[in-house]
Amino acid sequence: MILKRKIYSKLLAWKEECDGNRALLVEGARRIGKSTICEEFGKNEYETCLVIDFAKQDKDVEGYFDQHLNDLDTFFMLLGTHYGKKLTKRNTLIIFDEVQRFPRAREAIKYLVADGRYDYIETGSLISIKENVANIVIPSEERSIKMYPLDFEEFAWALGEGLLIDYIRDCFAKKAPLERALHNRAMLLFKQYMLVGGMPKSVVSFIEDNKDFTSSDIEKRDILKLYRNDIMKIKAQYRSKVLAIFDQIPGLLSKHEKRVVFKDIKEGSYSDQYSDAFFWLDDSMICNECFATNDPNVGLSINEDRTLVKCYMGDTGLLLSHAFDENELLENAVYGQILNDKLSLNEGMLYENVIAQMLVSKGHKLYFYTHYSKEKHRNDIEIDFLISNNSKMKYKMFPIEVKSGKNYTLTSLTRFIEKYKSRIGEGFIIHPRNLMIKGGIICIPPYMTMCL
Repeated sequence: MILKRKIYSKLLAWKEECDGNRALLVEGARRIGKSTICEEFGKNEYETCLVIDFAKQDKDVEGYFDQHLNDLDTFFMLLGTHYGKKLTKRNTLIIFDEVQRFPRAREAIKYLVADGRYDYIETGSLISIKENVANIVIPSEERSIKMYPLDFEEFAWALGEGLLIDYIRDCFAKKAPLERALHNRAMLLFKQYMLVGGMPKSVVSFIEDNKDFTSSDIEKRDILKLYRNDIMKIKAQYRSKVLAIFDQIPGLLSKHEKRVVFKDIKEGSYSDQYSDAFFWLDDSMICNECFATNDPNVGLSINEDRTLVKCYMGDTGLLLSHAFDENELLENAVYGQILNDKLSLNEGMLYENVIAQMLVSKGHKLYFYTHYSKEKHRNDIEIDFLISNNSKMKYKMFPIEVKSGKNYTLTSLTRFIEKYKSRIGEGFIIHPRNLMIKGGIICIPPYMTMCL
């Protein structure tokens, strides 16, 4: 089953705009479908598509890079012969798959692009990790884009709900609620997305096995084992810290504030000790980091506080399987409880994680905000997410609060908007009810997050 992915249009744009003058680097977590979509693109848009999978560690091919880059006629002759492919000038795509496994090939892009015969796409994860860029010159002839698990819209396409997506977008544009039956249908679709996630194998198993969550769960657990194995291969100096954070993500997100409290990971720990660990988790795209911003009035990134961080799983379906073992999911009928709005424990964790995932897939960096009141001896303003329009001249920010239940107050968001009103675009509550506007705040159902 071939899934429709938005990144395909970006691949087409790159081919047209660069016309062989730039290679394309597609970054993303393991098992999100990078290789599949790039190979599909190559087969559809070129006469010849040659895939070099560096995960296979083919010593003959690696030797070509070491011995023949100064003679590209010989280099391409050997490649074409090795793979049994006829390389057609200006109509061949060569894919360097898992290029981080062989950094020498990434460095060679400079010379291959200058030669101009063929087009090149690199795919990989952990692209910026020190051991994967040591002793090589990163080519300036490389354009980079990030790829994520299926977003909600792609998931809906896979389930044949494209018309419902169009209707949701239309309602958001008009700031109008969906017709009641269609809202219920959209909420059911959203809950399925939250449970299955966006990892392609999980989605395909769910669809092909007649919407069987157990089949999807098996695929997700295989991916979690793969991620854990990847962690076990990294440098010993920060391996244990990465593993500790990875294992504790469900527990961290089940707390009210969801922030990482470093002394809870290990007694006496502090944030600076975990900088390499968070860099690895962020670069692997297994996790989505969300940092505090202490003065959003002058920009989010300028005033980020990296000692205060939330760590979300990059895919919410994986988070669900990470949080519960197989028996817990079945014995406690977790899937059914979530579908029927009866799971109170951990549902807020899943809702907030999936909103983070949807915002990141739209290209937003994640920030949160808290304000401590000395008079009340507690935080009196807590904003789950802050996104901005990134404008330097007409900067606006958009505070977002996520509510998994139907009963809540607007107090915190209202105070924040009053405090920073000159820089506020619109304020949003994301809740499981239909669209409504309360006190100037736009309250939207979670499936409309894709429209922000």
